[in-house]
Amino acid sequence: MEIVSNHIYPVIWQENKVSLIDQTRLPGEYSRVEISRSSDMAQAIKTMIVRGAPAIGVAAAYGIYLGATEIETEDRHEFLQHIEQVASLLRQTRPTAVNLFWAISRMLKIAYEEIDTIENIRTTLLRTAQAIQAEDLATCQAIGDHGLMVLPATPNKLRILTHCNAGSLATAGYGTALGVIRSAWREQRLARVYADETRPRLQGARLTAWECVQENIPVTLITDSMAAHCMQQKMIDVVVVGADRIAASGDAANKIGTYSLAIAAQAHQIPFYVAAPFSTIDFDLADGSQILIEERDPTEIYSIDNAVICPEGTEFYNPAFDVTPANLITAIITEKGAINPSSLINYRNAVA
Repeated sequence: MEIVSNHIYPVIWQENKVSLIDQTRLPGEYSRVEISRSSDMAQAIKTMIVRGAPAIGVAAAYGIYLGATEIETEDRHEFLQHIEQVASLLRQTRPTAVNLFWAISRMLKIAYEEIDTIENIRTTLLRTAQAIQAEDLATCQAIGDHGLMVLPATPNKLRILTHCNAGSLATAGYGTALGVIRSAWREQRLARVYADETRPRLQGARLTAWECVQENIPVTLITDSMAAHCMQQKMIDVVVVGADRIAASGDAANKIGTYSLAIAAQAHQIPFYVAAPFSTIDFDLADGSQILIEERDPTEIYSIDNAVICPEGTEFYNPAFDVTPANLITAIITEKGAINPSSLINYRNAVA
């Protein structure tokens, strides 16, 4: 198992192929899937073998490189045309996570700007994908440390509630929301993690709880509907969640159920933080109403372990994300520091 120095690595480059932790099989089975073609990478992203906005970005970057190895040509135009087709395929996999599009754009920029042989362009693309991965790991560690600086000071250790999975499995390693939690645990400021199960795909139950158990971090699993009750009972000191896309206004899209969690936190005067890389901010979107929300297969709603849980004739609605308005967010924790959502637009020129 690739757990080294408190990191779980969901994406690993290994001699002309990518090794992915199959997150659809956790926690019951730890296994890896080897990806050697761009079309297989697109399928892995679409079926959530790899998931989490930063991890999807890393995987897509490697997907572009794999696509670059699939065409034998020395004609630059033909090569770039093929890369564009691969990029188009990857873009269609998960529409909400902006890191996917950011990583693809960065890879395409390299392909177009590199004036050299096709083979050297391929080499530069691989190095760029590896750089994206390394940068994300460093970014998550910085997010964790900046998060430590804004977590509330309490006489006792903190009890932190999180939603979905924004840990190592969702990034290159360490995590965003769970990165803040890891840093708090490292500094002995954490008493316990409360993890929402996160219906319908149960990423909190399957993945966040699994990560915490791997590192002996105390974790209590609750159903999504229990969160407000736990706040009312004064069991929660702070909420930290991730994000898949953040608009210039500070509105943040995250896994479905995050918005209601933010409302409950505000009602109980509990700080609500969003932790995400700066690359998650989409300054081209004025506010959250412009964020495209992915709608997934209804089987995720009506079936649990292949058992149908509702009567025939029922209709379904399965949005994968919701948008939390900026006025419900205490701060957005990035690798550049904790930012007040209302001030986010002032950072437009800081985009790397």
